[in-house]
This record gives sequence, structure tokens and C-alpha cells, in this order.
Amino acid sequence: MSTSSNGVDGGVFAAVDIGASSGRVILGRASGSGISLQTVHRFPNGVVEHDGGLRWDFDALFTEVLAGLRTAATVASAQGETIASIGIDTWAVDYGLVNKAGELVAQPFSYRDDRSRAAVAPVHAKLDPSRLYQTSGLQFLQFNTIYQLATERGLDGLQALLIPDLIAFRLTGVRRTEATNASTTGLFDAVAGEWATEFFTALGLRKDLFPPLIQPGETVGTLLPEIAAQVGLLQDTKVVAVGSHDTASAVAAVPAQGENFAYISSGTWSLVGLELKHPVLTEASREANFTNERGVDGTTRYLRNVGGLWLLSECQRTWASEGFKPDLTALLAAAAALPAGGPRINADDAYFIAPDNMPERIRAAVRRTGDVLSSEPAAITRCIMDSLAAGYARTITAAERLAGRSVDVVHVVGGGSQNALLCQLTANATGRPVVAGPVEATALGNVLVQARAAGAVAGGLAELRRIVATGTSLDRYQPLVAARQGCVN
Repeated sequence: MSTSSNGVDGGVFAAVDIGASSGRVILGRASGSGISLQTVHRFPNGVVEHDGGLRWDFDALFTEVLAGLRTAATVASAQGETIASIGIDTWAVDYGLVNKAGELVAQPFSYRDDRSRAAVAPVHAKLDPSRLYQTSGLQFLQFNTIYQLATERGLDGLQALLIPDLIAFRLTGVRRTEATNASTTGLFDAVAGEWATEFFTALGLRKDLFPPLIQPGETVGTLLPEIAAQVGLLQDTKVVAVGSHDTASAVAAVPAQGENFAYISSGTWSLVGLELKHPVLTEASREANFTNERGVDGTTRYLRNVGGLWLLSECQRTWASEGFKPDLTALLAAAAALPAGGPRINADDAYFIAPDNMPERIRAAVRRTGDVLSSEPAAITRCIMDSLAAGYARTITAAERLAGRSVDVVHVVGGGSQNALLCQLTANATGRPVVAGPVEATALGNVLVQARAAGAVAGGLAELRRIVATGTSLDRYQPLVAARQGCVN
């Protein structure tokens, strides 16, 4: 199939994009003017207390996925369109266990559950942290899949499917593990791009605990007849593997020109780092707690998890429970009006992972530094924004040093790209221009990989990014010496 002068031909694709707090089903259309997105279904997501832990209600999630695909089919049909394929991306590390009959034996645990904390020491007794890092290149987080699995008992006859792979299995009946998400498990060889089978052996896990690997752009399978009938799609509709770790899809759609860029995928979490051709597996990198995760086209996402807008959303939830529901725009404006140099916290401290009274936890963290933070929402919001920007700057500086790469520009994608205060503070803290957008980077990356697999887009990541850059409205922020905040277009 030939492409237009803009690098895009025709095609309609469905993107299932689920985050830790919400999910969407989106129609992506490839045309001569680029990629357009239409959200056809939104639904909430969140952890629930169930069977003695924090879990995901996967059955409810899958019901929403089907509802979204049904709506997508209806919308496309009304316009005389046929959906060519479906791609799925979600958060990483979490999994569901299915038996030989394909039944989910329990609702999947959430990474926010504290169960894996006790497994860290036993895992490290069998696999030294240095050895783990030299193979997997994975940042230490107590909720990484390897530690979660160490808490499981009775795995005989069961198979672990990461959340997007579990959705794909329910749609197609085919079990596969998409590589970008596999790279977040701690059981993946960052250099070979295969499972680190010696780790499975050391931990007493079956080597076939996960299904075989599949790469972004490869076809998982076609819809099961009963699923196709239920959602109103053709039975030969493909489910195509994309960057199923949502950050992998988001980074694929960073509208960068050239290689010397840093990215911040800003949402519930902030994923801050560089895109590299090869992983950095040095001891210095391990000590700095950087991760090497797989990207689209075999790239390495060299990054750290930094605290994200979860801090603010949890504060909003607490304030709402107390009868105070501030408008977010007004809240950020009030925070921007406060002077620079206020209290800060370590935004990626594990202390802030679990849901709780976040405003008080932030104030307590400030007190431990010997400082004082007002209980006013604007002051707490400004503390969050300043702390995130400072964390971004520290992370980017460390990544440059460890990877031997200089950064000329910082790209912020995802929901946080709409936060002008955070973007301007990031430009100030990093001393580099910030390009904000697209908000829908994850969905764009998802659709672009599908479109390329269908032949509607040609070329590598540079071409995908050119399509995004030319078809997206972007905001630009220049570093300011003064405390005044604003968007510089």
C-alpha cells in the first residue's frame, strides 16, 4: 500500500487505552492529513478491596472494553468504515493467573497492594540485585512482577498474563506476552530481548509461566466468533500487538526531531528518561535506580519512575471527602501565584504509593525535612508541582550523565502536558525548553503502530514522530529566571 505525501494512507483502528484511574476506547483514523482520534467510550478504573488485598476488577474492565468496542463498531459502521484492527495498552507489571481452561482464577492484584514488600529479601537472597540488574536492567520497585510472583503459591497448571495480554486473550483466545510489557517484569533479558530463563529456574518458576513473546506490530490473533458477534465487528478483525505498556506507546508518539531529547510521560506516574539504542547496565546506573525497558522497534526506554499527578488527584479526593471541591484551573492559578522557593518533598518516595489522606502525608513529609507547609490547598498544590519539576530535573541530569547523552529539549506528553504550571516549572528547573503535547500520546502511539502494521503508515519511529509533530498542536515553554509562570508559544 502506498502512502500519501504526508506519510499516511487510509485505515480505521480501535485503541483500547486503560490507565490506573480510567480507560477509553478510541477510534483512530489514518488519512492524508495524519492521524485523527475520536474517543467513543470512557470508563472509570481503580483498585478495590477484595479477597484481602488491593485488586483490579478485571471482569468489570473487560465488560467496559466490550462496550467500547461495540460503540466503536457502531460509530464506524454509521460512517461506512470497517475497523481494521484493535490494539491494547495498559499500565505495567500486574498480571492475572489463568488455568488451562482459560479461566481467571482470581481478580488480579494491584501494584499498590503491599503484599510484595515481604518478598524482596527472599528474591534477593536467590538473585543478587547486581545480577538482576546486569540482565534485566530493571529499576528496583517493590511491586515489580518478579516480587509479586514470589508471593504466589500453587502456580502449577496456571499461566500469568499481563493485563493487556489478558484482554487480548479474552478477545482472541490466543496467549502471548507483548515484549515492551514483558520488559517490566524483572524476568526479561534487556540485551537478548528474551525471557531470562535462569531467573525462572532460580526462583522455582516454570519457564512457560508466561506465554511466548510477541513484538509490537505483530498480530496476536483475530476475534473469537462469540466476541465478534457480541461487539458487532467482523470475525477476521485482528488484534495487533502495540507497545502494550502504555509508556512504550506514549514514547513512540513523542514528536521529537532528532535524538537529543528527554521525555516525560506525565500522568498518574511520571516516566522520565531518554530513548536509547542499547540498555545501560552499569553498576552506577543500578545505584541510581534507572530502568531499561523495551520500546517500540527494539529501542530502550532508559528512565526512572518519578512521582506523578497521583499526588494531586489523591489530594483532590481527600478534599472532596471533606466537602471542599476546588476547581482545578483555579487551584493551579492560585498555586502559580505563590512565590517560588517553597517546601518540597521527594515525590517518588514509596511513602506516597498507597491511597490515604494525601494532604496530611505531604505535610508530614515536609515536617520531616524541618520545614512547614500550610494546609491551604494552593500551598499543597504548589509543593507538589515544585517537587515534581525538581524531580524531573534531577532525573534528566542523572540520565545524561549515566547514558553519555546530552539533552537539548524536554518533551512532556500525556495528561500533564495540559498543566501549564507544571510545564513551566519543568522548563525553569531543567533550564531547557519544554514542548508540551500531545495529550493523547499513548493512543496515538497505539494507533500508529497498528496503522504501520496495516501498511497505512511506512517508516520507522522518526516517521511516526513526524506525523505526530505535523498533525498536533504543541505548546512551548522557555526557561524563566523570574518566578512568573506562563506559556511561551
